[in-house]
Amino acid sequence: MLRLSPPGRELLLQTPKLDVWVAGAEANVATALARLGHDVGFVSRVPDNDLGRSAISTLRGHGIDTRTIQLGGERMGLYLVTSGAGMRATEVIYDRAGSAFAEAPADAWDWDSLLAGVDRLHLSGITPALGPVPAEAAVAAAEAATARGIPISFDGNYRAKLWERWDSDPRSILTKLVATADILFGNHRDIALLLGRDFSSDGEDRRREAADAAFAAFPKLQIIASTARHVDNVDTHRLSARLDDREGHAQTEEVVLAGIVDRIGGGDAFASGVLHALRQGGDIARAAQVGLALTSLKHSLPGDAALFRQADIDAFLAGGLDVRR
Repeated sequence: MLRLSPPGRELLLQTPKLDVWVAGAEANVATALARLGHDVGFVSRVPDNDLGRSAISTLRGHGIDTRTIQLGGERMGLYLVTSGAGMRATEVIYDRAGSAFAEAPADAWDWDSLLAGVDRLHLSGITPALGPVPAEAAVAAAEAATARGIPISFDGNYRAKLWERWDSDPRSILTKLVATADILFGNHRDIALLLGRDFSSDGEDRRREAADAAFAAFPKLQIIASTARHVDNVDTHRLSARLDDREGHAQTEEVVLAGIVDRIGGGDAFASGVLHALRQGGDIARAAQVGLALTSLKHSLPGDAALFRQADIDAFLAGGLDVRR
């Protein structure tokens, strides 16, 4: 999909200009991991026009294998982001109905071919939120990966505005997807939605209570990764990261993110950092630190994706904020 934003901190169409980025939750994760040196392929469908081909070229330029992106359909999915400032919150408008991807039939994807040689499938809850056909396709992808013994990471990414546009049952659909995953990116609110219950504790105790409930409900689940964000104002947030597994948890210290440039895509950057660290053989403590580092860096960058390298993560973790010469 494409993201359109007014320049700087302007309101939408305050001046007749829009900045454009290739965007989307899974695309952001694919981009970040490819730039960190991983072999990444991306499955999607875009229209056979200049917009679709430019999106493919952008992803290919980041090192993503785009051969599995289909050409077809009529239009690119869009969303518009008006960045907040001071006490004015960021606002999002979705324009995704009838997109090439949303209109692709569930049987358009040859999973035998698409999953050949794959050692992890990453899915987002935004895909099934787009409508009944994308929901069917997401479940089919997860089932195909499971049948082949391919581990699945799933980011809840709950978007009420998208689910409310059709006669959806997000709890049922998301439960099917989470049941196939060994890694879940989500917090106690996501787990409460899945399990249809609230959690009585506060703070870290509530996170562990929710994690224990999720581990009990989903036998395949091994890791739950989440962040905690406190918003002082649009420009200053306090952020920490946590990973829970079946034996315990790892919790980072809180970092202050001041002078935020763009928070959109921060969750995808966190997921990318966690997956990157785990694939390098790191434990959950290392993964929490790397996830926090990459999402913190993303807040300094306009657009959706975290366009950083390992050296940037290392410098952040070492506290290197001075000019690098």
